[in-house]
Amino acid sequence: MLHPLQAPEVSSEELARALEAGDPVQLVDVRAPARVQTGHIDLGPDEQFHNIVGSKLIQHHTLDGTGIDPSVPIAVVCGHGNDSKVLALHLTGIGCDARSLAGGMSAWMKLSLPRELQTPPSLDRLVQFDRIGKGALGYLLISDGAALVVDPSRDTAAYLQVAADAGAEIVAVADTHVHADYISGAPALARELGIQYYLHQADSVYAYDGTPGRIEFRPLEDGGTISLGRCTVSAMHTPGHTEGSITYLVEDAVALTGDFVFINSIGRPDLAGKTEEWTEQLWESVQRAKSEWSPEMMIHPAHYASDAERRADRSIGESFGSICATNETLCFSEREDFVRWVSSQSASFPEAYKKIKAINVGLLEVDEAGADELEIGKNECALGGAG
Repeated sequence: MLHPLQAPEVSSEELARALEAGDPVQLVDVRAPARVQTGHIDLGPDEQFHNIVGSKLIQHHTLDGTGIDPSVPIAVVCGHGNDSKVLALHLTGIGCDARSLAGGMSAWMKLSLPRELQTPPSLDRLVQFDRIGKGALGYLLISDGAALVVDPSRDTAAYLQVAADAGAEIVAVADTHVHADYISGAPALARELGIQYYLHQADSVYAYDGTPGRIEFRPLEDGGTISLGRCTVSAMHTPGHTEGSITYLVEDAVALTGDFVFINSIGRPDLAGKTEEWTEQLWESVQRAKSEWSPEMMIHPAHYASDAERRADRSIGESFGSICATNETLCFSEREDFVRWVSSQSASFPEAYKKIKAINVGLLEVDEAGADELEIGKNECALGGAG
């Protein structure tokens, strides 16, 4: 028998591409059900997903009672890609075409797939990085060989690779706000490359108690700009999800809205115990956007909730006019109705969000394993859960 280290593997990117293409793949997640509930691979048909605890699966010498179809290739998923190697070999031994997901769910949660977006004249490329495991989105803007990274995850390898392949130099990195659901890679990338990290001043403190953060950043206020080749990226202060939330605007063509406006919802204002105050700010931000943004403006947010929000090319984005017509949260004409609706959408959020915000303002450190644990699962940053 092969040694477990010789078990055939499939990378996160290979698996994601296959699932997105509609290739027949069964997912056999061998983690405990409680772990699966916190986050699992949800691409592909539900009937092709099986949760069978590894200790039980190893006892099966046939596929009877497992629901597994021996004619369909299998990707075996565990936490870090160790147990899945043994179980992939076991399934191969009983007649399956099985591979282990390299790195397990830890690797899946870090995966970011680059997708090209339509560019306005001042940009040469606009790339959206789709972190499928979290439903999170980051961006790379390139103009005349200069690149800006916006809302990166802590694993910035994909951004660096795309920039290098394009022959572009990353000259700045920015966050739309201090994130709650994932650890930002922006401060570390700025230190690594010796470049500016842009953030609104109001988001440089720990929102829960006002403790000043310990990160180095360049404050970017409403109306501030970042020069990028022949492009000028403008900052519009759009508070409500956080006090310092910024939307980055490219001409009158593109808005990187962060967690302000999503395709089907808006960012929840209740993540820091200031719901009433931030709901008022959110209303004002919505009204300003509706008065200043053109219907043709393409909205590209920092999160999404499901594949239903994807375009035909699997990117996430929609014109502001279309969003205003279909996004319930933008259709309120009276402040009181908006406030009432927001309060009706109150819900709990992961306790980990408080720690992640502390990490993102430099008040707490965490190792790689701890970061993996904090970031598990989809984002919960939208009102009504519809990112």
